[in-house]
Parts: sequence; C-alpha cells; structure tokens
Amino acid sequence: MDFQPTEEQAMIQETALRFSESMLEPNAEALDQGDGRDILLGNLRTLAENGFMGLSVSADYGGTEAGSVAFALAIEALARGCASTAVTVSVSNMVGEVIQAVGSQEQKTAYLPKLTDGTYSAGAFCLTESGAGSDPSALKTRAVKDGDHYILNGSKLYISSGEYAGVFVVWAVTDPDAPRGKGISCFLVEAGTPGLVIAKAEKKMGQTGSATNEVVFQDCRIPASALMGRENDGFRVAVAELAGGRIGIASLSLGIARKAMDTAKAYVKERHQFGKPLADMQGIQWMIADRETELEAARLLILQAAQLKDRGEPFAKAASMAKLFASEAAQRATYTALQLHGGAGYIKDYPLERYARDARITTIYEGTSEIQCMIIAREVLAAI
Repeated sequence: MDFQPTEEQAMIQETALRFSESMLEPNAEALDQGDGRDILLGNLRTLAENGFMGLSVSADYGGTEAGSVAFALAIEALARGCASTAVTVSVSNMVGEVIQAVGSQEQKTAYLPKLTDGTYSAGAFCLTESGAGSDPSALKTRAVKDGDHYILNGSKLYISSGEYAGVFVVWAVTDPDAPRGKGISCFLVEAGTPGLVIAKAEKKMGQTGSATNEVVFQDCRIPASALMGRENDGFRVAVAELAGGRIGIASLSLGIARKAMDTAKAYVKERHQFGKPLADMQGIQWMIADRETELEAARLLILQAAQLKDRGEPFAKAASMAKLFASEAAQRATYTALQLHGGAGYIKDYPLERYARDARITTIYEGTSEIQCMIIAREVLAAI
C-alpha cells in the first residue's frame, strides 16, 4: 500500500496548511473566547471557494472529486490551525457525501452546489437525540406522511453548525411499528423552513468556536420530495455515512495532536533547567518518542481507511480503528505537550490548554471510543 500522496493530494494538503497557518491559527484564540464569528464564516466561504467543502463531491456539482485521502490530509492540516473550523469543514463534507450518495438528481442539483460554493456556510447532520446517541436506532423524531408532505416533530441534540447551516440532513421515524432501526428515513430540510427551530448554542469545554445547537422540529412541514433515498432505509444510510465521518474526526484528532507536539518540541529546545535544554534530558526525549510513534501509527491507520474508501472496498473497521487510535492518541499527546510546558502549559497565554480541551471531544463525537471498540470487535469476530 502506497502512502505517498499524489501530486493533487499533496497540493490540497499544502494549500490547506498555508490557509491554516495564515488565516485560521491567528484567529483560533478569539474564536475560543467567543469572538470572531464573522471571521469564521468568512474563512468557511473562502475554503468553499477553494474546493474544501466538497472534496469527494463530483465536479458536476462544484466539487473537487479529490477523494478521501485528500479529505483526510486537508482536515489534519486545518485542525492544526483551528479545530473549530476543521470540524465544520469535516461535517459539511459528510453532508455533501450523503446527498451525493442517496439524494435524487433534483436534490443533488439543488443543494450540492450551494454547499460547495459557499452559499451555505455549512451543512448539518441531524441524527443524535437525548435518548439516541450511541444507539441511533432508538431515535424518536417522527415524520408523518400528510398528502404530498411530511410533518416533522422532535428534537436533535449536539448538532454541529446548527446556527449557520444552510441545509440539514435529518433522520426521523416513518414507521413506528417496524423493527428497531428499520422504520427510519432520511430527509433534507433547508434552513428557514417554518417549524425548524435552532435553539441556543451549547456552552462547551472545547471547540467553542464551532456552534453546537439543539435543533427542534415543531410541526415542520416539508415536501415529500425532501425524502432522500427510499422510505424506511435511512438507518442504513446513517451507519454508512458515520463510517466516513470517522475518517474526518481521526484526521482532526491527528492535526490537533501534531500541533500540540510541535509546539512542545520547540519549547523544550528553548527552555533550560539544570543548566541545559529540557530537550537534552532523556526522560523528556522518551516522552516525545512515545507520542511521536503513536501519531505516526495514527497517520498510517487514517490513510489506510481513506484509501480503502477511495477504492470502494469495505472500510468501516479500518475507519473505526483509525478514529479510536487517533482520538485516544490525541488525548495523550495534548496532555504530554501541556506537561512538557510545565506551569506555562496551564496558563492561557499558551495554547496548550486549548489544544487539550479541543482534543477531548474527539473520543466522543462521531461515535465514542467504546462504540469503536464494539464495531472493531464485531467485525473481527465475524471474520473467524
């Protein structure tokens, strides 16, 4: 398996890295403090104009057609500068992929160009509910057929980009009598639709620059043409798309971790104690060696999953392995980087505490680490 990026993939990675360093990193602290939302939206539009909101979307709809490896490399690069921006880009790409995969021709024509050209600042993926997190088959939001419309009622929790998404992919129960997970359908709901209510943003520990909202549907009437794919086939769609989203979160985890460790390595080379740089001390060197080895392993797992996806081969197990390992490695890397800064790492004048906070959610969203273990074990045991 060749892990060397193609010329196009390397160009996308380099472009993302330059943008991350010049535009995202300088504003990341302001976003973390609750300021700079206009800057965030402006950066999202620029990223869209440069092809980053449709990396796997067909050029027919304004996409880049660059594939999952390019997507992984881009998200890692963006996360180095600002995890809040990177997660918005990751989820929006996920929304674009699901529309392209199961949407009708009319839906693809109507929504994908608006995602890819920045008309929509972001897309939102509405699956999680208060009683349906790790178990999405338990969701309660209902979609009741009413002539040539459906009426949606229910609420979704922890929805990334809820405040500024232009289109929402929404899962709802259409057949309450069907076996668990079999009566769920998938719909497209445009921002501004009557009955679609965006609640206030959650106050989060990290990635505070990315809005996370409750999204409520109150007798929200949508046309029957808003149904994506076949009625009652939505759960299968959700499971498939979550696997792809895990590549994005794994890449985001790696980007945060690499930035934290790069910051720490520079610091220990400059900081002197006991008459010599911290970097000359064997204990420090071993801490760095352990973390760097883990991050390289995470990179290889991510690229393996992305290549399998690009080749059209089964990739769910590989994506779960990448997400599990990368997100857990990011916890260790960000805390090691903070530790290497000593007391300075605990002070907000340095970005280490933000990196640690931003990394923490990566073991939770897009499926917790425990859920990834269940998926991996199920796949491995089924192969025996």
